[in-house]
Amino acid sequence: MSEALPPIVVVAYNRPRSLDRLLRSLGAASYPDHPITLIISIDKGPDNQKVVDIAHDYDWQYGEKEVLHQEKNLGLKTHILQCGDLSLKYGNVVILEDDLFVSQSFYFYSLEALTFTKNKEYVGGISLYNHQFNVHTGESFNAIEDGYDNWYFQFASSWGQAWSKAQWEGFKNWYVKQISIHDNENIPQYVRSWSDKSWLKLYIAYLIDKERYFLYPMISYTTNFSDAGTHVSEDSTLFQVPLVYGAKTKFSFSELKDSISVYDAFFENTKVSEIMGYSRDTMCLDLYGYKPNFGQRFWLSSKVLDYQILRTFGRSLKPLEANILCGIDGTDFFLYDTSIKSRNNHRHPFERRLLYSIKQIAYRDALKLILKMTLAKRHGIIRRLKNL
Repeated sequence: MSEALPPIVVVAYNRPRSLDRLLRSLGAASYPDHPITLIISIDKGPDNQKVVDIAHDYDWQYGEKEVLHQEKNLGLKTHILQCGDLSLKYGNVVILEDDLFVSQSFYFYSLEALTFTKNKEYVGGISLYNHQFNVHTGESFNAIEDGYDNWYFQFASSWGQAWSKAQWEGFKNWYVKQISIHDNENIPQYVRSWSDKSWLKLYIAYLIDKERYFLYPMISYTTNFSDAGTHVSEDSTLFQVPLVYGAKTKFSFSELKDSISVYDAFFENTKVSEIMGYSRDTMCLDLYGYKPNFGQRFWLSSKVLDYQILRTFGRSLKPLEANILCGIDGTDFFLYDTSIKSRNNHRHPFERRLLYSIKQIAYRDALKLILKMTLAKRHGIIRRLKNL
C-alpha cells in the first residue's frame, strides 16, 4: 500500500473502565499488514489520571501510538469536532468514543467503506454501528435486507464512525455558517430538543439540509455499552447490538440508486413510496406514527385518522415496511387520501404494537418493571420515560 492507512482515534475523558475495554477490543481486531496509527485523545478533567495511565501503558502493536492531552476541558462536542479535523491532516479517520467495543473486522469494513464512498457526494460519513432501536418512539428497528452489506440513513452516527477529508469538509463548511435548526420541521423534533452541546444533532441537520446520508452496515462493527458518565447517569444495555464476529475482509456495497434500504431521519424507508408508485412529494410514509405530514395528499400511517382509507395493511412481517411491500392484510397501517374527510372507526390494541416490538414479556416481569418504574418516579429518579 502506497498511501498511509487511516488512523484510529479514540475519544476519552474520565471512564477508565470503558477505555480499557475498548483498547482490549482494538488489540484483538484484525488489520492489514501495514502500520496504523492509534491516537488517544483525552479531554482534560478533574479526576482522569487513571485514564491517562491506561492510555500511556497500552501496548499498541500495529503502528505508532500518540496520546493527546487536551490543555483545557473541551466538552464532547468540541472534542469530537477537533478529532474530526484530523481527517484534514490524514485524509481519512476512524473515530471511536471510549464506551464502544469493536468487532474483529471493524477496520477492514472502515477501509472498504471509505474506498467505496470516495467521490460519492451523497455520502456524508460512514457508520460502524447499526441501529436497531428507533430513538424517536422507543421501538425496535431494523433496516430491510436487500442483499448488500450496507444501508443508507439520513442520521449521523456517533457510536463509531469514519470520515474522509471531503466528507468532513462538507460538514465543516456548512457548520461554520451557524444555520439555525430549531424551527426546521424536516429535522425530527426529538433531535431538535437535544442540547446545544450536541455535535450529532448538527450533523443530522446537515445531512437533511444537503440531502446526504451516512452509509451504515447491515450488521454492526461496533456496539455501545452506554457506560455511566457525563451524559449518562447509569450503565445501560439499551444500545447493545450484535457484532460481526470473525475476520471479514470483503464487502458488497450498494449505490444509493440501487438500494431499497434507504431511510430518512424519522427511521422511515424513503423507497417505499416510489415502489408503491407515489413520489415523496405526494405521499408521507409514517409507519411509526411519529413523522409529520408536510402537505402530502397521501399519508401511509399507523395513526388512526379521519380521512378516506384507500388501503390497509397488517403488522406481522419485520421490518415494518415489509408488510407494505408484500401487501400483508390487516388494519395496522392505513393509506389515507387526506383530501377527503371520513370517519375511521378502527382502534389499535396497545399490546399488539408492544409485543411486535419486544416479542414477549412474562407477566410477573412486567409487573416488576411497572412497580420499579412507579417507585422510581415517586422518588424523582426517572427524569424522562419517553424512550421506554
